[in-house]
Amino acid sequence: MSDLLIELFSEEIPAGMQKRASTDFQKMITEGLKKADLSFENSEVYATPRRLVLSVKGLLDHSPTVTEERKGPRVGAPEKALEGFLRGAGVSQEDLEIRDEKKGQVYYAKITKSGRCAEDIVAEVLESTVRGFPWPKSMRWGSGALKWVRPLHSIICTLTKDALTKVVPLDIDGIVAGNTSQGHRFMAPAPFEVNGFLDYQEKLAKAYVVLDPQKRMEKIWQDACQKAQSEGLEVVEDQGLLAEVAGLVEWPVVLMGDIAEDFYELPTEVLQTSMKEHQKFFSVKNPKTDRIEKFITVANRETKDQGATILSGNQKVLFARLSDAKFFWENDNRTIAREGMAALCEPLKQVTFHNKLGSQAERIERIANLSEKLSEATGVDAQEAILAAKVVKADLSSEMVYEFPELQGIMGRYYAQAAGLSSAVADACRDHYSPLGPTDTVPQEPVSVTIALADKLDLLTGFWAVDEKPTGSKDPFALRRAALGVIRLIITNDLRLNLKDVFATSFEGKNSNDLMGFIHDRLKVFLKDEGIRHDVIDACLMMEGADDIALLVKRARALSDVLKTDDGSNLIQGFKRANNILSQAEAKDGVEYSYGPDVKFAEETSEKALFEALDSAEAEISSAMSNEEFERAMSAMASLRSPVDAFFEAVQINADNEIIRRNRLNLLGRIREICAQVADLTRVEG
Repeated sequence: MSDLLIELFSEEIPAGMQKRASTDFQKMITEGLKKADLSFENSEVYATPRRLVLSVKGLLDHSPTVTEERKGPRVGAPEKALEGFLRGAGVSQEDLEIRDEKKGQVYYAKITKSGRCAEDIVAEVLESTVRGFPWPKSMRWGSGALKWVRPLHSIICTLTKDALTKVVPLDIDGIVAGNTSQGHRFMAPAPFEVNGFLDYQEKLAKAYVVLDPQKRMEKIWQDACQKAQSEGLEVVEDQGLLAEVAGLVEWPVVLMGDIAEDFYELPTEVLQTSMKEHQKFFSVKNPKTDRIEKFITVANRETKDQGATILSGNQKVLFARLSDAKFFWENDNRTIAREGMAALCEPLKQVTFHNKLGSQAERIERIANLSEKLSEATGVDAQEAILAAKVVKADLSSEMVYEFPELQGIMGRYYAQAAGLSSAVADACRDHYSPLGPTDTVPQEPVSVTIALADKLDLLTGFWAVDEKPTGSKDPFALRRAALGVIRLIITNDLRLNLKDVFATSFEGKNSNDLMGFIHDRLKVFLKDEGIRHDVIDACLMMEGADDIALLVKRARALSDVLKTDDGSNLIQGFKRANNILSQAEAKDGVEYSYGPDVKFAEETSEKALFEALDSAEAEISSAMSNEEFERAMSAMASLRSPVDAFFEAVQINADNEIIRRNRLNLLGRIREICAQVADLTRVEG
């Protein structure tokens, strides 16, 4: 067995592409080897800004010789059929075997596929991978036809066995595979030869390259925290930024710089966003004041002046950026102090939201109307909800949000506070975009909930009205996310709201049925993560109140829980048996058996016991359902399991006596009727 080492050395790979590229690289090579029957023990993949690296250990030296048997046409079949079979199997007619089968004699061929050496397979798989690599964007360079994310300079492709390394013969558009790599671009650019993966990794480390991206991340974070803590400060954690920065450097050198006091009074989010988005800097805060006072930058090299020149240059650029931010902040606040929030709202009349749905100002008016209608359900003062709705989008016309779109909502809160509006209205400005995804925080303050719900409902009803719905994987207006947001807002805050009625008041109720179905579909996806099956939700959707999401979810959760018990799952079997017998009898007799059975016709003990159990369960279920106590109702329904089982065990439904038969069928009808108060169990599978 041998160990395979592959390095694809290029110009800088964008940091955001490295993780996906690593996964694709490993998958394409290892699946190619498996397809060629060349097995191995394990593989590891790494990425730096200038290289993709794969190490495969315990690789077979040859793929095995394989013999397969292939069935051909019958003896006496048309000549063309036989010729096609011979051509496909790669054998001559003399090599065929004739066997007797039930329908006559049939040709069989034995095909032997000889094993191949690892070198040939690896070369073939690697070339196919390089030529077909799925970069989001790629480029050509020079006069060659090869495409790569950035110009590809060299390829290492070696097999090492018993401390001996040989290069796999391979030439891809003039790039000949070898065993030579390079270290850090500036600190150790000289080429060096490698003898297997361990040797390669050690020499890279000496040449100022940390190969493993996880180790680069750990080093950056540890060094950053250490520098901050030495001055009594804390680094603001940002895993996304940490991964991105680790993809920008091969030899991370952490430096900490100052932020001038002139910028201390800028909102924290402005400082963090400016440093992260423009400079890839980490924010460092004073834990006593929560004020951002310093920054962390990560250089890609060591310098004789310990990074002083690098830090000085970064500070100059940062100060210029923050000066702009300070100018925007002060300008916006002067405007608000002079004219109030109306000064920011007025320009939105000239901003198109969507060519079929009007301006941002028109959208704001719709959100305000919806907020008023929702205020009773959310328990807020209608006038406060309307006021909040009219200002939540105001920051879209501010200079700060124009420069930093990521701060929309956040800046709205600051501007609302500056305008003297209530904290509830200010918080609604910040929170109304939430939740932005399945794990994002859900607003729970009543005004924020009202506006967040109205904002998302306007998106859905608006785009449904103009027939701009999601199709397949395309969802340009993020309507699936909006629907999930509506669902999470309702469930988290236990809002009692008939969505169909809300839809009917928006855009004249256009496509409201279709939209309700879309919401229900998204609800199924959401509840699947809770372990609630689609058929359980379908059983509850058929009940009254299915347009009330909070009510629907309570019912579905209760039904799901009871079906996980032995009594619940077994009752379903009893119910289905009863329903099947009823359906067949009703089809045969042309009547519906729902006329109330009479206990005086009961003959068996278990039959009488079922009458008593049904009386008890019906009373309990009716009481529970009227109070929306679904767990109690489901439990009462599940209690029917034993008497139903005993009834079927002891009683013949289709008795010879027609009166007894009809009475028993009506008794089954009562089982169906009582269970139907809880959910449509015909929809439950199993």
